[in-house]
Amino acid sequence: MRATIADGKVTASAVVAAPPAEVFALLANPHRHNEFDGSGSVQSTLSGPDRLALGDTFGVRMKIGLPYRITNHVVEFEDDRRIAWCHWARAIWRYELEPVPEGTRVTETFDYGVSRFPKGIEKLKFPIANAKSIRDTLGRLQEIFGAPTGG
Repeated sequence: MRATIADGKVTASAVVAAPPAEVFALLANPHRHNEFDGSGSVQSTLSGPDRLALGDTFGVRMKIGLPYRITNHVVEFEDDRRIAWCHWARAIWRYELEPVPEGTRVTETFDYGVSRFPKGIEKLKFPIANAKSIRDTLGRLQEIFGAPTGG
């Protein structure tokens, strides 16, 4: 799978062999985010509901070099179709689900063009690192749910 970087967004898609509701249940449970995180930075969830909804917040223990904590806010939500969150820098992590005959097409996007610091994000080469993390996350989702034959 290939990630694209354009217009302030890093995006990639993969098909998993599960219905959207099953995939969404995993994505909407912040206590399970470390199971599919391909970046290796999500350590554990400190706070938040078992199932996210629009406007919810959840705290996460992270590690990129040094350990830290971050609070995310759910900014987009359409049951079984789309969920997205951001933290204080306002870059958005978005998952969109589309039913396909083989299961679900999952599209993950890191939307840094809407952040407070898009130029800084580019200068620090986060889009390149996030392209790899997104590919790895989608690969983990395929490991969890299975990949369609030939997909």
